[in-house]
Amino acid sequence: MTEEFHRIRRLPPYVFAEVNQAKAAARAAREDIIDLGMGNPDSPTPPHIVAKLIETVADPRSHRYSTSKGIPGLRRALAAYYDRRFGVKLNPDTEVIATLGSKEGLANLANAITSPGDTILVPNPSYPIHQFGFIIAGASVRSVPATPDDEMLRALDRAVRHSVPKPTALIVNFPSNPTAYLATLDFYKNIVAFARKHEIFILSDLAYAEIYFESEPPPSVLQVEGAKDITVEFTSMSKTYSMPGWRMGFAAGNPRLISALARMKSYLDYGAFTPIQVAATAALNGPQDCVDQMRALYRERRDVLIKGLTQAGWHVPTPRGSMFAWAPIPERYAHLGSVDFSKLLLEHAKVAVAPGIGFGEYGDGHVRIALVENTHRLRQAVRNIRGFMAPGNTASPSSVEPVTA
Repeated sequence: MTEEFHRIRRLPPYVFAEVNQAKAAARAAREDIIDLGMGNPDSPTPPHIVAKLIETVADPRSHRYSTSKGIPGLRRALAAYYDRRFGVKLNPDTEVIATLGSKEGLANLANAITSPGDTILVPNPSYPIHQFGFIIAGASVRSVPATPDDEMLRALDRAVRHSVPKPTALIVNFPSNPTAYLATLDFYKNIVAFARKHEIFILSDLAYAEIYFESEPPPSVLQVEGAKDITVEFTSMSKTYSMPGWRMGFAAGNPRLISALARMKSYLDYGAFTPIQVAATAALNGPQDCVDQMRALYRERRDVLIKGLTQAGWHVPTPRGSMFAWAPIPERYAHLGSVDFSKLLLEHAKVAVAPGIGFGEYGDGHVRIALVENTHRLRQAVRNIRGFMAPGNTASPSSVEPVTA
């Protein structure tokens, strides 16, 4: 009776646990920790969305069970968003489903389409659910490069030629969490052609579609002709409308995959609370100036962070999208790895970041910095980091022993 449960055995120790424990201990000691570790939006949900929630929740009829597929008005609103944003036509009855955030949708689709022994192609580094959703479902994961370029395409070709059985699905995520990479429509055309040739499903995570800092907005893979034959794309209200705790997301695309997800969900949940779905409908159909304001806010924070880190001697690429900076560990500390560097940064700069190894072994040379504090706190974080990295400071790289496997 002491043996670990089968699916739990397939999960590695929680990589972020050490940093989270150190963060909790620092806060218990009343230290002022600037937490840039979790991608948890700090801005309030726009007032007109909250007002619609309050209006709807006052109606006792809205307190009954909802439907796991999502109310029809919400599915129509998502289809309308895809039409005006991407020029993609979706049937709200067969090609759209509401999910409890994109994370739940990905995990339940993994369970719906995966057989034990299947192989799934996942970028490394990548958001943890991209691989662990399938690992929990019994699949094997094969890593491919996370960059949307020829290197990934060559790796995909090798993976198909050397995988037995042939891979079932490929995950893509642009703008990317954690790397902040963006993909072009031409890259998606190559991915779709490859997947159609080899009869591989594409599962696209587009949660950060509206957080971009250049004139050209990120495309959807569903814009590619024929993509809908093999593709489901996941989106979320969390970042676009500052609604992370509301747990409202969507899957859209291939009717067969949407049907499989709907059937799986029908056994597991009754859908999001109806007032949340009504408020989400109001968000998608209502004024979008709040999205422009959100984008401007993250751009300002990005510029403050990157400029400050550069002045501190930490050269971090400027992200073109997402709400993250993917920061290579400074050379002086590179031998520590991302967990011990994160702990050192927490101890001596009072700044919490996410260790890159939590997103895959190829992320261990980086940390992820989330733009989830206001500019005043970001400037404070930069000042603390500048002091931490200054010559002659008390935080020497040798003061932390590297983690050994």
